[in-house]
Amino acid sequence: MLARRSPFTLMVAGAFILGLTLATSSCIDVDHYLGFGEKVGVVEIKGLLSEARPVLEELRRFQHDRRIKAIVLRVNSPGGAVTPAQEIMREVEKVRGAKKVVASFGSMAASGGYYAACSADLIIASPGTSTGSIGVILRLPNLEQLAKKLGVDVQTLQAGALKDIGSPFHPMTPEERAALQKLLDNIHRQFIRDVARHRKLPEDKVKALADGNVLTGEEAKHLGLVDELGNYQDAVERAGRLGGIKGKVETVTPEKKGISLLRLLLGLDAEKTLRDLTILAPEPALLPPWYR
Repeated sequence: MLARRSPFTLMVAGAFILGLTLATSSCIDVDHYLGFGEKVGVVEIKGLLSEARPVLEELRRFQHDRRIKAIVLRVNSPGGAVTPAQEIMREVEKVRGAKKVVASFGSMAASGGYYAACSADLIIASPGTSTGSIGVILRLPNLEQLAKKLGVDVQTLQAGALKDIGSPFHPMTPEERAALQKLLDNIHRQFIRDVARHRKLPEDKVKALADGNVLTGEEAKHLGLVDELGNYQDAVERAGRLGGIKGKVETVTPEKKGISLLRLLLGLDAEKTLRDLTILAPEPALLPPWYR
């Protein structure tokens, strides 16, 4: 009598047979299903920029992946915090030492969204993309009158004349306003300097158009802020050719974190060998035109 096999044993055997079949079949594109072969990595910047770490990790992973011959930085962002934009810009600059990076602008790549991508080897935007907006803004609410109506009395103790700067519970003093304006002017100069350096434009020219105005992709190309007009697929194609890929250019997006069936059955190393069959990710939803 044959010994009964446990479900776990059968699942492991099934996974092994699947891998062996894929590796030996002459009728299956093994590279496509297992994720081997030369590809273009796609890293997305979506929505308001508040954290750079996920994008930095994805860029670094593709930089050291020998299968990835070039990277597309897909941007759909109205901007956000200054530091994440600068961190991504710097990481793209470092990645360029190993692989070509093509920035692809969706419906919006403005302010910090443009800042983060300005160090790419090539920038491609649609004619109607909202981009540019080279400027810095700070909005601080004043809740003093509201607090009085609610009967809220805020007591503040501080050491340092400007330590309470930006507080919503008292009017801004001339000294505070001057200090904040100095801060914004300094960040604005950094923005202008970085765009001029990466886009190989005279600093005076960038300064003249750095009034915070939003430009179309067509206008940005005319001013030298964008290299070419085209869509996402154009950017993928250009990245592939710049990376030396022949024939059809395929893309790969960073794998989603979590526990998969293959990881449970065969361990992490086996999962890396037998890549998911859903290696291509769909195009992200574009931001509506009113989203600033």
